[in-house]
Amino acid sequence: MNLSGNRILVTGGSSGIGMALAERLLKLGNKVVICGRREDALRVVKNRLKDIHVMVSDTGSETSRVELFEKATREHPDLNILINNAGIQRQVSLNSLEPWKDIQQEIAVNLEGPIHLSMLFIPHLLKQRSSWIMNVSSGLAFMPLTTVPVYCATKAGLHSFTQSLRHQLRKTNIGVVEIIPPAVRTNLGGSHDFGAPLGEYADSVIEQLKDGRIETTFQMSAKSSQASRAELDQIFSGMNSAHY
Repeated sequence: MNLSGNRILVTGGSSGIGMALAERLLKLGNKVVICGRREDALRVVKNRLKDIHVMVSDTGSETSRVELFEKATREHPDLNILINNAGIQRQVSLNSLEPWKDIQQEIAVNLEGPIHLSMLFIPHLLKQRSSWIMNVSSGLAFMPLTTVPVYCATKAGLHSFTQSLRHQLRKTNIGVVEIIPPAVRTNLGGSHDFGAPLGEYADSVIEQLKDGRIETTFQMSAKSSQASRAELDQIFSGMNSAHY
C-alpha cells in the first residue's frame, strides 16, 4: 500500500487511535482530514498539527453523516481513503434498565456509522485511481468482554460487515482493511493505564499497512483474531471470570 500522497478522512480523529494514526499519516506526506463531535477537541489538534484539516461531525447521526460526506467530497474531491475509527465503549449491566437512547447511540456510532459512511463514499472512491476503506474493529469482536456487551456486539458486526465489504469490492479499485486493536491506552470507555502504549500500537499499524496487510493486529488481537473456537472459549473464560 502506498502511504504517501493520499487524501484521507479519519472519523473520531481528535483523540486516541484516530489521532495517532492521523498524525503519522500526515508525517508520511498525506493530506489528512479528521472529524469528531467536539469542536474544542478538534481545535486542540489543529493548533498542534497545523496542516491537518478538521470537520465537526457526529457519525452517530444519519443527517450528520450525509453532511460529512457532501462536505468532505466537495472540499477534498481527491479524497481516496476513508478510515472509520469513531467509537464509543460503555459498561452496560444487561439486567438493569438502561436508557435506550444511550445504547442506541453506541450502536449508531460503532456500527451504523461505518456501514453508512462506507456506502456513501463508495461511488466517490470508485472514481479515484486507488482507494481504501479501513474499518477499526477490535480484538473483542472475536470474544466479548461481558462488561461492555454492546460495544463488543457492534465490533463483531463491524468485523462481519468488513469481510462482506471486501468481498463485494474485490474486483474494484477499492481495497478494504480491518484494523483490529487490542486494549490500547486511550480514553475509550474512560481513561485507563492498561493495554498497549498508543504510540507503539499506532507505529505497528502503519508498518503493517505499508506491508499490504488487509488485517492489522497487535498483541492480544493477533491471538484472538486467529484463535480456534476452543482457544476463544478459553480466552473468554479467563477474561470474564471476575465478572458476574
